[in-house]
Amino acid sequence: MRTHGWSGSTPADDGEAVARILAEARRALDRTGADISITEVARGLGVTRQTVYRYFPTVEALLVATAVAQVGPFLDLLAAHLDGLTDPADAVVEGIAYTLEQISEERYLNMVLAPGRASAFSAGVTSDTAVTFGRAILERFGVDWAAAGLSGGNLDELVEHMLRIVQSFVIDPGRPPRSGAELRNYLRTWVAPAVDRMRAAGASA
Repeated sequence: MRTHGWSGSTPADDGEAVARILAEARRALDRTGADISITEVARGLGVTRQTVYRYFPTVEALLVATAVAQVGPFLDLLAAHLDGLTDPADAVVEGIAYTLEQISEERYLNMVLAPGRASAFSAGVTSDTAVTFGRAILERFGVDWAAAGLSGGNLDELVEHMLRIVQSFVIDPGRPPRSGAELRNYLRTWVAPAVDRMRAAGASA
């Protein structure tokens, strides 16, 4: 870790440096309500742009990391909403539907999922950022994935499948967009059977 700048208060390690960069980026976003620049973040921290670039090579990478770091409150709401759902297919259906319905209400969730440069999908649903976010959603489900026969590679494929479904609805919500019972009925018809098949395959294996 380089020690240049930091307004005279050098971070103890790289982890603290990243945390302080993300905190400053969030403050910048809260001030502007829009995009931010590396220069603005660096100035707020008292470091050079090169210092910020060392941890985040692009503005897009910084925006995505900032947004992902701020979706914790949404994940808490998701966990509360899904409380009591232990069937994998039911939980996946409701988890996808609830996430899609909250995108317009949750600012940082919108930044993570909505089309644009600050999106977890900017590098595709198999990017590390997207998979990490998908895993964070699954971990909030009250489902014993191992007991349901879903673990390891199967669980990774479930994360990918969920992200692909979310991505498709974000890009094209439909004409008119599905919501409420209609959205859930669609997901039960086309997504739930896939989860059940993955579950059966994992159990037999």
